[in-house]
Amino acid sequence: MFIHTVLFEIEPKEVAAYRKDSLMWASYAKEARGFFAYYTMKRCDYKNQYASIYKWKSRRDHTCFMKKFHDWLVMKSKARVKVLGYYNLNVVDKFEPEV
Repeated sequence: MFIHTVLFEIEPKEVAAYRKDSLMWASYAKEARGFFAYYTMKRCDYKNQYASIYKWKSRRDHTCFMKKFHDWLVMKSKARVKVLGYYNLNVVDKFEPEV
């Protein structure tokens, strides 16, 4: 499993637009091969920081999606955001208790 995370700084007046943009990105990712899930997270103990987190079957699946859609989705996005960092993560161990 591959997880791609982007950490943003977003002014309060831009949060609603960011959340709408994020769901737009996720709706396109949903149709892509290897996509599992998307999360919008607010960073605890930090002012105005949010993360967009995507779970993919593989890095290759993520890369194919980004090559096809990234620039176009950036143009369609309305929120003004400041990117603080990109994080690409591969799962090493996984434990998910049954709910």
